[in-house]
Amino acid sequence: MTTGILIIVAFRVVTALPVLRWPLAGGLLAVGGDLADLLLRDLLGIGETVEYQLLDKLLDQVYLALFLVVALRWDGVERRVSIALYLFRLVGVILFLVTDERLVLLLFPNVFEPWFLLVALLHHRREPVRWTASRVVTALAGVTALKMLQEWALHGARLFDGISSLEFLDAVRRWLTGGG
Repeated sequence: MTTGILIIVAFRVVTALPVLRWPLAGGLLAVGGDLADLLLRDLLGIGETVEYQLLDKLLDQVYLALFLVVALRWDGVERRVSIALYLFRLVGVILFLVTDERLVLLLFPNVFEPWFLLVALLHHRREPVRWTASRVVTALAGVTALKMLQEWALHGARLFDGISSLEFLDAVRRWLTGGG
């Protein structure tokens, strides 16, 4: 394991741990760490490899497992839905690792992540949410739609394949500044 990979592993673990103390802020930091590791990978010159894809999926499981630890402290439907969504995604990741077929990730979207963040956000309300069946369905429909759009962009349309995070950031900079 190279120094660059060890840096990324440490970065991902460190950005995931705060969720145990601060579910919403820590959850957002963990998701940010997941997104930022691509930039870190490019800055360290690691590049896109099959091994890196495997590592990324394993590191995702670190922060998702920590999300689950927090969700197990919740009660009722928040806890049950969290467990079901975590297990659903875990099955998808295992199937992806076995088949190396990105379509599997579309069929098993990571709805647990946005569900967790939504519930963590709702826990900041003065009055707890009274989860009715229709509220659960509406919340799940909303977070599923958002996550499916992201999964489609990444794994279906593969919009970001063939472009590094540094190239993407440069393209955004040029678009924002109107420069070349």
